[in-house]
Amino acid sequence: MTTKQHYSLDELNLETRIGGMGVENDCTEIPLIDFSDFENRRQHITEALWQAATQVGFFQVENHGITLDTIKQTFGIAESYFALPAETKALNARPKGQNVGWEFMTQVRPSTGTQDQKESYQITLPHMASLWPQEQVLADFKSITLAFEQQAWALGMKILSCFADKLGFERDFFTRAHDRSSPEYQSTLRLLHYLPLQQQGVDAGLWRAGAHTDFDCLTMVFQKTGQDGLQACAGKDAQDALSWTSAKAQDGIITCNIGDMLMRWSDDKLKSTLHRVRMPREGEYQGSRYSLAFFCQANKDMIIQGPENKYPPISAEDYLNLRIQANFAK
Repeated sequence: MTTKQHYSLDELNLETRIGGMGVENDCTEIPLIDFSDFENRRQHITEALWQAATQVGFFQVENHGITLDTIKQTFGIAESYFALPAETKALNARPKGQNVGWEFMTQVRPSTGTQDQKESYQITLPHMASLWPQEQVLADFKSITLAFEQQAWALGMKILSCFADKLGFERDFFTRAHDRSSPEYQSTLRLLHYLPLQQQGVDAGLWRAGAHTDFDCLTMVFQKTGQDGLQACAGKDAQDALSWTSAKAQDGIITCNIGDMLMRWSDDKLKSTLHRVRMPREGEYQGSRYSLAFFCQANKDMIIQGPENKYPPISAEDYLNLRIQANFAK
């Protein structure tokens, strides 16, 4: 049964109004930005990122420095984890109110009021002590995912440094705000398994991930060729028209979007973009869909407020807690 309620954040109340199918329009092009020779091309890359983030809302990056072998290795260990028996994964279950560990179909979007048809495993460094699968259960899981997490964080900070330049902040502002060595660190690597269609049957009211904006400053999603379904309300007028553009899944290409934290920090100069993962249709790939998502979420003790004071100040910890509470069934 779909339920709707009122939330304390405007962005969550927006989500309650966009649970329908809308219109699919793949005429909008999601920009692909080349990160090769980054230091020498920084100004050009910065302008391309700004244009994409302010005009389209989504962008993809290539030649970003994370090797395809590294990405494939991480996908492989993620798939091995999700193939474990449910009772084994339950030993790593997400503690109530936190965004770490394993969950199975517990995420409920305000846009739909129904459970996302997926399972996931979240890694947030300061809170993982009892949540890692044992080495004898899945060898090298911890070392492989931690190495990937570090590389994803470094790339995220590189992208955010370009936005810092444009917003008039010190170049390392967001790197300090996402200090990976701090106990207040809350950026998260999320391994995702969207369930195969035959496992759940066809239901027009279900979504692999209902329409939503992200909690964070920046999201980077790694996808596998042939496992499509990610769509964005891309473009200035897309949200009003609920017009959805597909972000095609390609090995080694990272799909990125601005999150609500950075929207607030930029006083709405940068827009957090609605996106979703729809169910496959007849004639499309019906099997499991896997993705890796890294969320650059500012450290708990950071106060989020832009220079123009458009939004009241809020700590990153309080902001994230409000979003988690609104998005999980338990």
